[in-house]
Amino acid sequence: MTTRKVWKNSWRHIVVAACALLFAIPLLVMIFSSLKSPEELARNPYRLLPEPWWNPAAWNWQNYPDALASIPYWRYLFNSLLLCAGSVIGATLSCSLVAWSLSQVRWRGRNLTFAVLVATMLLPWQITMVPRFVLISAAGLYNSLWAIILPTFLGDAFLIFLLRQFFMTIPRELLEAGRVDGLGEWGLFWKIGLPLSRPAIATVAIFQFVFTWNDFAGPLLYLNDPEKFPLAYGLERFVSSYGDQTHLLLAASVMFTIPIIVLFFFAQRTFIQGIATTGIKG
Repeated sequence: MTTRKVWKNSWRHIVVAACALLFAIPLLVMIFSSLKSPEELARNPYRLLPEPWWNPAAWNWQNYPDALASIPYWRYLFNSLLLCAGSVIGATLSCSLVAWSLSQVRWRGRNLTFAVLVATMLLPWQITMVPRFVLISAAGLYNSLWAIILPTFLGDAFLIFLLRQFFMTIPRELLEAGRVDGLGEWGLFWKIGLPLSRPAIATVAIFQFVFTWNDFAGPLLYLNDPEKFPLAYGLERFVSSYGDQTHLLLAASVMFTIPIIVLFFFAQRTFIQGIATTGIKG
């Protein structure tokens, strides 16, 4: 590799690192500010590190136990994980089946159905909010976690679109070979489609996990029992009760963010691979 190419690649890495640091600044400010005392936050909220930063006594780690003691954090965390697990199962199962049907199974009206499905992505969630609430209430699921989990078993337009584009890249020859071996559509989906689409399925699972984890409108609409609140809604209740105690609010926000950060670090390779291998063939 020539010196010119080395410098060119170095500059690319520098630019990417600078952009990453720019986007990480709000997160770093939240983390460091959560370790300040209330007096220091009020005195100088724009200073990044506690003062003096070299003194261990300046780092107020007690904010985290105090924040956890102020709300039933572990109950909220359990509810969030339960919602995320159920939603991920529902979304990956339903979206993969629909996407396979729209990409590999030939039936009348398939392209029109796909066009209508994509068009529904233009509808804001607020338009379907009232019909959803009426259906959930009529089914007797109001104030139940199933009110949030069960709709994911009906699929999501964006996730179906993502998987459908990936399934379209599977070679036809491979599927024809499976049919010659006696596989039906279900066998093709289970033995060929799913094994080849693991990165895309993992990407859909990550997307659905993040959607559910950050979902505030769903719990606000369907739940009224504090014992069933997830972290997103519980954090809003925390703001209502302790909004004037910024140090506790920042500590609670960090605790809310940690699971997503951990998920990203463990799944980033699969996530990037799934995005990179999702084709645009249509």
